[in-house]
Amino acid sequence: MVGIVKVTAQIKTDHSGAVLEVPVLLTHQGVFEPLLDYVLSQSHRNSLPWMNRVVFSCQLLLEYMEANKGLFSEPSKLFLSFVQKLSTGTIGKDGSDPSQLYWLPRSVSNVNQLLSSLNGLTDWLVLNNQNQSINPFEQATSHQERLNYAAWFKRNQHNFLGHIKNNALTEMLKKVRKVRGKQDVLKVDGDAISFPENLFKSFFIDGIGSARDVRVAVRDQLILLLMHGAGVRESDALHLWVDDVFYDPENSNSVIVRLYHPEDGKAPNNWRGRKRQTTRAAYLAEKYHLKPRNKLTGTARIGWKTRVVDDSDNFIHLHWFPAYYGELFAKLWRQYLLYLLPLERMHPYAFVSFSKYQLGQSLTLNAFNQSYKAAMARIKQTVSKPTGRTPHAHRHAYGRRLSNAKVDPLLIKKALHHASLLSQSVYTQPGIRDVTEACEEAMTRLDRQEHAIFRQDVELSWKEIMETGFDDIDPDGLFAGKYPKFR
Repeated sequence: MVGIVKVTAQIKTDHSGAVLEVPVLLTHQGVFEPLLDYVLSQSHRNSLPWMNRVVFSCQLLLEYMEANKGLFSEPSKLFLSFVQKLSTGTIGKDGSDPSQLYWLPRSVSNVNQLLSSLNGLTDWLVLNNQNQSINPFEQATSHQERLNYAAWFKRNQHNFLGHIKNNALTEMLKKVRKVRGKQDVLKVDGDAISFPENLFKSFFIDGIGSARDVRVAVRDQLILLLMHGAGVRESDALHLWVDDVFYDPENSNSVIVRLYHPEDGKAPNNWRGRKRQTTRAAYLAEKYHLKPRNKLTGTARIGWKTRVVDDSDNFIHLHWFPAYYGELFAKLWRQYLLYLLPLERMHPYAFVSFSKYQLGQSLTLNAFNQSYKAAMARIKQTVSKPTGRTPHAHRHAYGRRLSNAKVDPLLIKKALHHASLLSQSVYTQPGIRDVTEACEEAMTRLDRQEHAIFRQDVELSWKEIMETGFDDIDPDGLFAGKYPKFR
């Protein structure tokens, strides 16, 4: 079977010098234009990962259509079979696959994600090209209407004034897709496994700090401090500019660090462009002929997830916890600047590569992850998500640290720059380790108390009273229940 290839194309939509870099599919007939038109129409409001997901979903569908050409009498029947094969795979019991696809079964959540992407694409094609939908809506049963309402309520229950939005709710409840994904397994509040605090000193000094090149050691220690001591995502840290670090007027031994939005953040030193723009996107274009890193493709791309900023200049202010992490950062920062001075840098980013062939170029996420992995090996450890030995686990450690210190949940939300209070509940929920330890402690008490748990003459404490009976006023269990999210 002839393959369908995904490539990145540079698209010019007008007579300007600007181009759009988007993923496309190449077939025997050239670029698959319907998909390209859809991606271009949505590119101004959707991210590169969204584009890649849509293109990959379309690639799977086209490959399935090619492998089963002329077999189905109706597009909707083909689409139904396609979704079924995503779930079950295409390999027979004897290991053969006449279609030559050799697909393995996909998880329910992955199938639902692919299906959602294709629904958006096909709906757009129907609307703009008057095509027949391969997954149309049909009348919902009473049970499906209740499920539709439950899904709508979950999406809108935390939206301010969401109950008065014009959602055409009545009509929406009466429709369902002809081909629908399966119901996924129930997701409980996840266990935000954090980096072990007792391992941090060894990792910082003997792991990261023992790199062969001292410049690499100091650079990675600075990034590590941003993640572990200020709760920064590893991708956000690589957006830091040299001009984003300031001396702290309230503590001369520490520094203030601000992370600016890669596009809309204010340019440094009150810069104004030729057209009086002040954004970082304009600064990069005019001074360096560069795009913001979240707009790049390939390994040069660095994502940006934070949506909540602390100032109209579009930056987030980092909060050191404990404060001595800021003082350590300040000391290493002064040393690091001396390593940057001799380098020719055609960009404003703080963290750069010190390898021979990329010397002075902005550090990529892949390069940092490789350096992190090597540092783990130096202390006889391996990168492992289940044990909290990953770059993102340092952000979890920061959140856990704040929660264990009984910092107000609203302040934790501010420190982590979350959009919702519920986002940080994962740091206060009991994790797998917490439950195991609690069970062991309870068993010890049970053995020691000789079944005193069954006594009836014990007065209930306020904490025990709060464990039940509050579902109507605190349905999310933020402050009530056996394990309140905000203890």
